[in-house]
Amino acid sequence: MNADRETRERLLKAAERLFAERGFKSVTVREICRAARANVAAVNYHFGDKLGLYRDVLHVAIDAMREATDAAREAGEGQPADEQLRRYIRIFLRRLLAPGHETVHQLINREISEPTPALDDLVQQGVKPRLEYLSGVISSMIGCEPSDPRVLRCVMSVQSQSLVYARPNPIGERLGFKFRPTPSQIDEVARHIAEFSVAGVHAVGRCQEVTAPSSK
Repeated sequence: MNADRETRERLLKAAERLFAERGFKSVTVREICRAARANVAAVNYHFGDKLGLYRDVLHVAIDAMREATDAAREAGEGQPADEQLRRYIRIFLRRLLAPGHETVHQLINREISEPTPALDDLVQQGVKPRLEYLSGVISSMIGCEPSDPRVLRCVMSVQSQSLVYARPNPIGERLGFKFRPTPSQIDEVARHIAEFSVAGVHAVGRCQEVTAPSSK
């Protein structure tokens, strides 16, 4: 690895940690360069500016999201929709709780709570493909079009059940919700979420979408 590439990798690693901890706006280029043991001009040289560096860092999270979605799609190929959902949940939870994934999760949360111009990249390249895949699975389970409002609500419910296990969760811990992400516990939680979700989706499918009466 040549010197330029080494410097670039150090900048990415330092920026990933700092952006995840404090967000895009609160981190300066000087701080990143100091943590990466790089000249202050190195960010402009390698990435154009601070936002260019941030976009590259965020793409680490986007790539992780895409890889998880692709792995779930591949694992569910040729399976009934119920099993596709079970496999998606298992793969998603294993990757979400994998050692070292905390930084990726923090980056995504930071971008959601403090949006930057890079938010469109996250939505279009990371979130949208996942939502489209899950919407297709759930619409098959319900027997409706993916655009049915019930489908998106079910997608959000499935996702939120898994995200509550992501660490850190200081509120949950204070309320006695303790979870240690060992392989066996992750699989146990994945089975619970999967069975809860499959039953819930089918229950939703038995209910017709109710629209509010128009006022006259």
